[in-house]
Amino acid sequence: MSDIVLSARGIKKSYFKDKLEVPVLRGVDVEVPRGKVTALVGRSGSGKSTLMHILATLDQPDEGEVYFGQQRIDNTSRRTRDSFRNKQIGIIFQFYHLLPELSALENVLAPTMIGRSFTDYFRSRKETRRHAEAMLDRVGLLQRASHKPSELSGGEMQRTAIARSLMNDPQLLLADEPTGNLDTDTGHEILGLLRGLNENEGLTICMITHDDAIAETADVCHRMKDGQLLLSPRRTRTESPDAPKLQIA
Repeated sequence: MSDIVLSARGIKKSYFKDKLEVPVLRGVDVEVPRGKVTALVGRSGSGKSTLMHILATLDQPDEGEVYFGQQRIDNTSRRTRDSFRNKQIGIIFQFYHLLPELSALENVLAPTMIGRSFTDYFRSRKETRRHAEAMLDRVGLLQRASHKPSELSGGEMQRTAIARSLMNDPQLLLADEPTGNLDTDTGHEILGLLRGLNENEGLTICMITHDDAIAETADVCHRMKDGQLLLSPRRTRTESPDAPKLQIA
């Protein structure tokens, strides 16, 4: 098994505003090591969100290649990418993206319902529901399973989103500004939860952030500016034993 879960080579991406080409990524090489927390840190406009969307197969690069282990994934069909993402990658976002008409439990069930036929889901619905309840319990939210997003706090909504991202037991969790919409204390709770999933269960995590303090909690930190990585990856926690360690919420 490769020590690198996800890697990108020579990634370039531009967008067009009218006829003007706006380069966003200018040849990015990056690796996400297995069992580690990797941070991509940079200011707004540095290209980190675009890179995250490409790593998550939500978008495709203009140039370059993306590999999951040894398998190239950026040049496959949309259907193949969608299926791959549903099974192998969990994604959490700054603004949760929960369906407002569904309960917390139903939101957690959504990836499994999408990934199966109705007949298959119906046959295994009891087992699947128990698994979804276990995911909510995993993030300390089982007691709120029947509540809709409007009845949850920001931290509870993000915990629900994390439980949803874990539903299909992904090999990799991608987190796009996971604390950006939360107050400081709640943000620390979410970071503690993510670090606990990494340390206790070996979950590989890659997150983007604009906050240097959050980036310092990662094992590996890549700094981005103007669509490029400024330097080679900087080890943080593994080379700095005295760095503060977040506790599991």
